[in-house]
Amino acid sequence: MEKRLEDRSLEELWQLFPIFLVPYKKEWADWYKEEKDRLDVLLDAGRIKRVSHIGSTAVSGIWAKNIIDILLEVPDKKRMAEIREILKNKGWLCMNISENRISMNKGYTEKGFAEKVYHLHIRLPHDHDELYFLSYLQEHPAVAKAYETLKLLLWKRYPHDRDGYTAAKADFVRTYTELAKKEYRNRWEW
Repeated sequence: MEKRLEDRSLEELWQLFPIFLVPYKKEWADWYKEEKDRLDVLLDAGRIKRVSHIGSTAVSGIWAKNIIDILLEVPDKKRMAEIREILKNKGWLCMNISENRISMNKGYTEKGFAEKVYHLHIRLPHDHDELYFLSYLQEHPAVAKAYETLKLLLWKRYPHDRDGYTAAKADFVRTYTELAKKEYRNRWEW
């Protein structure tokens, strides 16, 4: 009998779910919309602050992991906990919980990635630096291409080390997020 995903070590998970990048796919926007619509129904959209497609799959024309990242901003910690329970009961895997953040995944199986894979980032209001970074990449194609080049290099260096891959991108992401916050003051605030 195969181990459940929840019973595997981080290293085992990284082997089963390696980092891989693919050319931009137009259908990523549709995948996001389909999942957003499901989340809206499942989670009572009126009690959610905002749902956003984030990550490289939301940047037209660049290579990305074939995983749709979704940012779900909720009004408070109570709602955050409720959502976690609802989604766990619908097959989402809770990957990480901290005081103000929850990460959940869908499309991870004991055999590897499903056809459609999602990362859901559940956050409190105003914890959305990813929206600033995304805006900067979308509006500065040369920076988006530089990010793509960096990711293609790091993919080969860290195919089975998500922490290393993410850490190696951190300075780039931080630099352009800060520039975006200056350029787009309050764009993502309500």
